[in-house]
Amino acid sequence: MAAAHKSAISIGLLYIPVGLYRTTRDISVSFNQLCKDSFERVRYKKYCPSCQKEVKSEDIIKGYEFEKGRYVTISEEELEKIKTRKDKTIHIEHFAKMTEVDQIYYEKNYYLSPEAGAEKAYELLRQAMLSRKEVAIAKTVIGTNEQLLVLYPTKEILMAKTLFYQEEIQELPKTVPKVRIEKSELEMAKTMLQTMTKNFDIAAYHDEYQARLRAAIEAKIQGQEIVSADSSAPGNIIDLMEAMKRTVEMSQAQRGTA
Repeated sequence: MAAAHKSAISIGLLYIPVGLYRTTRDISVSFNQLCKDSFERVRYKKYCPSCQKEVKSEDIIKGYEFEKGRYVTISEEELEKIKTRKDKTIHIEHFAKMTEVDQIYYEKNYYLSPEAGAEKAYELLRQAMLSRKEVAIAKTVIGTNEQLLVLYPTKEILMAKTLFYQEEIQELPKTVPKVRIEKSELEMAKTMLQTMTKNFDIAAYHDEYQARLRAAIEAKIQGQEIVSADSSAPGNIIDLMEAMKRTVEMSQAQRGTA
């Protein structure tokens, strides 16, 4: 697997070369856009109206519009020049408890793997963090963005979790009103949760929609029609307590069957 980003962990005088590797892959069905008359695939071209020609990737440069219609250009070499050594490393700012970082700030996960020769320093850092149950708050520049990171120790490897900055987080769309909850309602809700509680196993879950989508595509290839996957009607239960009671009964019946 190729590294998504090459860097090094910098902590005081310690320098640990590492690679960031993506933790996920896209397995969803991809569709192409076709012309409805010819079924030919639609092509997108990068076109310069002044030159009146298609522009190749190697002829495209970065430009920042500082006034309407006026741009200042900047090359990849110039972008590299303004990066300091600190920018090019994963510079650890400080350590903290994982619980201090709100879940809303998490964006992406990466495996953080040591480069050849950096294994011992990497392992010392991982074990020390794991024993103290702490994470590292760090910063680095990826592309043209300074990225805030949490380095998280696991039993096997360090993970790098990218974070959103506080200014990137949207405010709540509206204030949730406070409502009165009866004790009997809360007890029923807790019973509902209890009957539906079991150990989490990620292997038990699969993208069922993608499976139906692939089956539908295969049916179309074979010249068959796509049939509706769900013909059930919605329930008519509108009473909250009745809905929770029925849910408990359904859960208990499913557990009895299992």
